[in-house]
Amino acid sequence: MADKPLAERARPETLDDFIGQEHLAGKNAILRQAIESGNIPSMIFWGPPGVGKTTLAHIISKKLEVRFFNLSAIQVGVKEVREVIDIAKRTGRVILFLDEIHRFNKGQQDALLGAIEKGLITFIGATTENPSFEVNPALLSRCQVYILKEFSEENLKALAEQVIKKDPFLMEKNISFKEWEALLRLSGGDARRLLNIIELIVLQSKGDKVVFTNEKVVQVVQANIALYDKSGEMHYDLISAFIKSIRGSDPNAAVYYLARMLDGGEDPKFIARRMIILSSEDIGNANPNALLLATSCFSAIDVIGMPEARIILSQTAIYLACSVKSNSGYMAISNALDETSKSGNLPVPLALRNAPTALMKKIGYGKDYKYAHSFTDNFAEMEFLPESIKGMKFFEPGKNPREEEMRLRLQKLWKEKYGY
Repeated sequence: MADKPLAERARPETLDDFIGQEHLAGKNAILRQAIESGNIPSMIFWGPPGVGKTTLAHIISKKLEVRFFNLSAIQVGVKEVREVIDIAKRTGRVILFLDEIHRFNKGQQDALLGAIEKGLITFIGATTENPSFEVNPALLSRCQVYILKEFSEENLKALAEQVIKKDPFLMEKNISFKEWEALLRLSGGDARRLLNIIELIVLQSKGDKVVFTNEKVVQVVQANIALYDKSGEMHYDLISAFIKSIRGSDPNAAVYYLARMLDGGEDPKFIARRMIILSSEDIGNANPNALLLATSCFSAIDVIGMPEARIILSQTAIYLACSVKSNSGYMAISNALDETSKSGNLPVPLALRNAPTALMKKIGYGKDYKYAHSFTDNFAEMEFLPESIKGMKFFEPGKNPREEEMRLRLQKLWKEKYGY
């Protein structure tokens, strides 16, 4: 057995051996041309786990023949980044690869700006999160963003077949793939996970003949599944259980699954984002403060960081779980989207159209519009929906105190039209 994991041994060293991401690494791709010319910008690779972000960075360093520093934002801070910058000042240009750049807060990200600006380092960041939200604008403006796509089934098959032909340890075995479905499904588009499964099955197979079947893959993987794999199925199972516990008004289960995720190394901001969504989808106007608290939670943990962020996450999860629930806002937009998909782009009533020019006024734009504040109760009854769907109701208030107030007001205003 080799000393390094298969995923590390199988890492390609040239673009010709790199499978997938044709839009970046293909023969005529702009990034490939930049790499081959030796003139690359600082950049950020954005994509799901196991799609080649780190591998591309390694290939670039080998092609450019410059010193390569591979850091992870989970494990390092500004101190280690500045150490790399100091080395660059003494020895010349280096490539600094920083995995999970979204784990750095704004202040930490700012530490990179001067070195990038002066050309001391070529920076390559990698993230699974949208850099528009997770990378501060100053750093983002100095980097070219490249999006990496999830591997297709064809990519994963090609990778598996390439590896068993090139890896010295696997070449000693007689490996064949009778069935692919389970292997591809459990890999989930993640090349690293695919290779981990292949290596696990080969190591646990007796003799030199190894035949991959759906039954064997499922059996071996289930027997060896990690307690928490944040890039695999358990990641989705735990966040699903967390959200459903909050939706089901069980604060005890919510904090239990929160603890499981945090203990497994889940990104606190991922959890906070899901709570923001839940606060609108499952609570909404039954308790508008839920959205405010969830949004504040996201901002607070970004400033505070772990381990104290766990307290803020816990407080928010408990508040949301104990809050009255309503999905009326979620259902309203779902109903409206269903209608727009059926009826298409219906014309906006003339009375509601803006009339910035004399011609628009002449043909009736804005005519007969009633300014609500000029009427009793700040309400003027008129038709706001397009003619062909007038009177259609998308929003139904939930059965809770706050939305009952909404129902009573709407009933007073629109009883004859909408029947609230």
